[in-house]
Amino acid sequence: MASKISGINPKILKWAREQAGYSIQEVAIALKKNETIIRRWENGEDAPTYVQLEKIAYTLYKRPLALFFFPEPPRQDEVGKEFRTLPKFEIENLASDTRYALRQAKVMQLTLKELNDGVNPSENKIFRDIQITYEIPINKLVALIRAYLGITLKDQTKWKNNRIAFKKWRDLIQKKGIFIFKRSFKQIDISGFSLIDTEFPIIYVNNSTAISRQIFTIFHELAHILLHNSGITKTNDNYIDSLKDVSKKIEIFCNRFAADFLVPESDFKHWTHLNPHEDENITKIAKYYCVSREVILRKFYDKSLVDRNYYEKKIIQWNKEYQKNRKLKYKESKVRGNYYPSQVSYFGERFLELAFSRYYKGYCSLEQLADYFNMKINNVLNLEQYFLGKKSK
Repeated sequence: MASKISGINPKILKWAREQAGYSIQEVAIALKKNETIIRRWENGEDAPTYVQLEKIAYTLYKRPLALFFFPEPPRQDEVGKEFRTLPKFEIENLASDTRYALRQAKVMQLTLKELNDGVNPSENKIFRDIQITYEIPINKLVALIRAYLGITLKDQTKWKNNRIAFKKWRDLIQKKGIFIFKRSFKQIDISGFSLIDTEFPIIYVNNSTAISRQIFTIFHELAHILLHNSGITKTNDNYIDSLKDVSKKIEIFCNRFAADFLVPESDFKHWTHLNPHEDENITKIAKYYCVSREVILRKFYDKSLVDRNYYEKKIIQWNKEYQKNRKLKYKESKVRGNYYPSQVSYFGERFLELAFSRYYKGYCSLEQLADYFNMKINNVLNLEQYFLGKKSK
């Protein structure tokens, strides 16, 4: 008979169930247990086995195993209070998968604190070194941050493709104290989000969107972090029209900052003689800056060189084309098998190096590492082997 696990916090068992929206009856049915047993677990009168806790954590509540041993449930603000620049109707439309991603991100912040003894390891921290307001001129902010990151437009335009550009931008920003993670959202109109913190602000980008879109998301969310508020980037930003006062100004500012950082206005003026209604012109400019066609078309729209109807029609068309091509590539990748490459992409090399380094130095166990990665021990060992092999090439 499997032994019961000691040390589980019954308050967190109850809290996690309620946060996931399950009744005791539903949990009992899922685990094929009597409701009385579930109540006894939550009252601290009994405890599940390791196998049962795994199912509770990973399958039902979608929480890391380590969470159930915390002294107190993590503090979680209501989504509406945390993301103040998202209107109520958009908050209500957030899918359960997106809400789970937000919870996952908060656990990742706790993981970063635990791995780093509560102190951000970056020597320079952009979220502390650069203080801004949404009233600052965008061109001045762009120049300031490019100088801080040590990257010129000439450097940027030498990158061969968007994948290289994403990696470069990710590395540069992570070195300045902001960790960037990826995951695939089922809610495809969510491009990503950011969560602020005094030590570990983080950015999540939707891997289901085009790489060029992911790059834009990084800088939109960077602006949110520098303004000291959490944000969510959506592929369709029409909701901004329904915002009021400061919230509207912030979202407009974040969009303009991302666009002008990636394609500085002083340089873009050299392209405005081209016809924006010809796709090859938009594609040519987008490739030059390693950005999306949407960013370039938006620049033309802001200059009133294309109308709103044309702009929105092209965005819808390009998104449909991308999702169609992505589905074909996904079917091919399932045949080849891409679990571990995906995990490296999702976590990022900086986080993996940090986590494995702590493990090698004896600061955390293999079981703890599995909890940090939210995966089983055998998968951690395979991920380690793949990651080390990739780094040695």
